[in-house]
Amino acid sequence: MKPPRFDYARPDSLAGAIALLAAHNGDAKVIAGGQSLMPMLNFRLTSPRLLVDIARIADLNHISAGADGVRLGALVRWRDIERHPTLAKLHPLLVEATSHVAHYQIRNRGTVGGSLAHADPAAEMPGIAIACDAQIIVVGRAGQRTIPAADFFVGALMTALEPDEVIVEVRLPPWPGERHFAFEEFSRRKGDFALAGVAVFYDLDGQGRVIDPHIGAIGVTSRPVRLNAAEAALAGRAVDEAAILAVAALADDGLDVAEDIHAPADYRRALLQVLLERALRRAARLPDAEQTQ
Repeated sequence: MKPPRFDYARPDSLAGAIALLAAHNGDAKVIAGGQSLMPMLNFRLTSPRLLVDIARIADLNHISAGADGVRLGALVRWRDIERHPTLAKLHPLLVEATSHVAHYQIRNRGTVGGSLAHADPAAEMPGIAIACDAQIIVVGRAGQRTIPAADFFVGALMTALEPDEVIVEVRLPPWPGERHFAFEEFSRRKGDFALAGVAVFYDLDGQGRVIDPHIGAIGVTSRPVRLNAAEAALAGRAVDEAAILAVAALADDGLDVAEDIHAPADYRRALLQVLLERALRRAARLPDAEQTQ
């Protein structure tokens, strides 16, 4: 398949990219790694008049990890996260989720900003952004603004970005070294889109009870979501087998679970519960239920 005809520009600066986007008033698309946009063009799911390639904008490719959290430039590639010398310690959940992204070849090209802007409900990075209360920094004609991840994802392949705005950075809050966490997803084949996925993390108080649990899910609704009922059920409890089963039973509470050619809604509901059970056991460093039978 071939894409529709389009013009192509490769500006050297962020200001130049924004000017091009503004001049085309919604009829232009930003391209970085192109791992999502090019297939959409080939399938004629989008047909912009102009592609604005931001790959030359050097100040968008940076990773900063320290006591104030993690900052990822929009052009950071998945391979950069996997190979970073300290991210596995400073944000292990991010690194673990990144290992699930598609295939090796795509992780060599795909970018953090591209995944966020594409807003696929089954993608790992939007799920991490939601689970971790990330801040997404964007710049357009009106200047810079910071959008909480909870407000950024509007629906399937839909975001709060204005037509002239470019994602420049995503910021993840600090990560305590003793934090409990896990990421689980399921796809029919390794590297395929996830039918469902779960990110879990929490801290413990002096009595071993859960503080401030965060549970995010991907692949089950039209956008990544927090599992609020499950979080509320987990807060203040010791994470034992009874707590895990009780929390996992609430995984789909209040969700409008998606149904499509890949899986019926009931299957996704059951899958989400299983994945949450597994994630909670791993986070608590308990053996998987299947290993104890």
